[in-house]
Amino acid sequence: MKRRLIMSMLAGATLLASTLLGAAPAQSADVPAEFGSDWHDPITAAPPVTKPSGKSCQVTLAEARFRDFTPYQGSYAPPTGCGGRWSKVVLRMDGKVKGRQYDRLGYLRVGGVEIFRTSTPEPSPDGIAWSVEKDVTRYSDTLRSGQDVEMLIGNVVDDTYTGVIDVKVTLTFYAGRPDAAKTPDRVLPLTPDGTVTTPRNSERIVAEVYATGSGGGCEEYWYLTVPDAAPYSCKAEGGPYREVQIKVDGQLAGIAAPFPHVWTGGWSNPFLWYVIPGPRAFDVKPIEYDLTPFAGLLNDGEPHRVQVDVVGVPEGQSGWSAPVNVAVWQDAKRAHVTGKLTTHTVGDLTNSSVHTPGSEHRLDTEGAHRLTVAGYVDTSHGRVTTTVRRSLTNTSTHRWTEGENLDGLDATWTDAEAVTVDGRGPAHTTRTQRTYTMNGTTTIGTDDRLRTVLTLGDRASVVADGRLWQRLDDTYTGDATWTLNVPRDQRHAVGTTSERYRLQGPGRCHDRSLTTVQGVLTEDRAGC
Repeated sequence: MKRRLIMSMLAGATLLASTLLGAAPAQSADVPAEFGSDWHDPITAAPPVTKPSGKSCQVTLAEARFRDFTPYQGSYAPPTGCGGRWSKVVLRMDGKVKGRQYDRLGYLRVGGVEIFRTSTPEPSPDGIAWSVEKDVTRYSDTLRSGQDVEMLIGNVVDDTYTGVIDVKVTLTFYAGRPDAAKTPDRVLPLTPDGTVTTPRNSERIVAEVYATGSGGGCEEYWYLTVPDAAPYSCKAEGGPYREVQIKVDGQLAGIAAPFPHVWTGGWSNPFLWYVIPGPRAFDVKPIEYDLTPFAGLLNDGEPHRVQVDVVGVPEGQSGWSAPVNVAVWQDAKRAHVTGKLTTHTVGDLTNSSVHTPGSEHRLDTEGAHRLTVAGYVDTSHGRVTTTVRRSLTNTSTHRWTEGENLDGLDATWTDAEAVTVDGRGPAHTTRTQRTYTMNGTTTIGTDDRLRTVLTLGDRASVVADGRLWQRLDDTYTGDATWTLNVPRDQRHAVGTTSERYRLQGPGRCHDRSLTTVQGVLTEDRAGC
């Protein structure tokens, strides 16, 4: 049996930082011998979005039932009674689905700006409900005026796949003064021809890219692809190394390691994800690129082409979605901010995959890349120079047997970034270290029992001027088994999953652990 047929259950070809909410669990429960027709609603150990006290206003942004690939089209009007400035804006999506359905991807755009992207859980026959929250304060300028709204969670409903995805999205606005450093003055989508025209007084520019490999093909699990010469069901000419690059007028402006998302049918085993999703599965965070060194070029009042390329994917090949927003902070005291790109150093790209044949095939991959860009802007408060250094590494070992009845991966990705801003006074440097890990094996026995054992890690640290600002460690582990090629009621599926999410920073600590057995939440522990 070729494992490609079952490696992932994601069938939606269309796409969508948040927190998944769940009902309070029973701390003790009878655990069934195997999965039944119902299980606990989806839940994660991530912290909830903090909300300020004081006056708030709520509007409904979208309400739809997705059964095909027809987008929801609506309109948005700002709230009344909460002023035109908000200390925080919180998006909440409530969803429900029952029956049989694959995991699906979706997006939500307001005024052409993508503000939310997520995937969906797979339902129980009896039905599930879940909620996702996201802080969308950074899109406040877009939300101050009436806008068109488009949302789509591409879905297929027929005699076999019966689950209609029912969602409602609201925005809650909290009156107050926003954090100017975190809230841009404008957020601009690219035009249909892939260009953007920034305000001529932009003094800081940051691009965000919602990059996901998806759509049901091999790029959905790009980290398992192999070069053409190796005998495996998913091929990629250059192997599994991927890098998300952003270019301005054809010039490389930023590099990043993509996050290795695992959707809720992934690794051949939906029983791993029914209650606890993998990291970021319901929280598709955008990659951020500081483009401030290019502000002198972008501030000429002309449209400039902004392009995203994924290293390892041939031009024109489908399988990745990478919509772009461009956030700008403007100089209120100057109509035109001039500047210049002063440094542009691109390191050699390392991308090596070595196949070792045998009864157990092995593919060892090493990838690395570096980029340094620097530039200045002459603002009303003096000349400010921004230097961005980013370095990426990827190491992985992929093992499989003929027929792919054993298939395993041990992989690590690192993405290290340092941004130095030097203006009046001392220079300030912020260092961000991101590390993603994946270690798992799927085996299929002679009795068609499929077992997946998997650990995923999402870790990051932010150090500002030598002081730790934030540390994240989100670790998921799972072990699930089921029988292939039999009716649903004969799968005899069992599974144990857990997640521990730790977040620390000045005056903040979150540490929560969850455990499930056969869809029953058996542990929900919090403490710092």
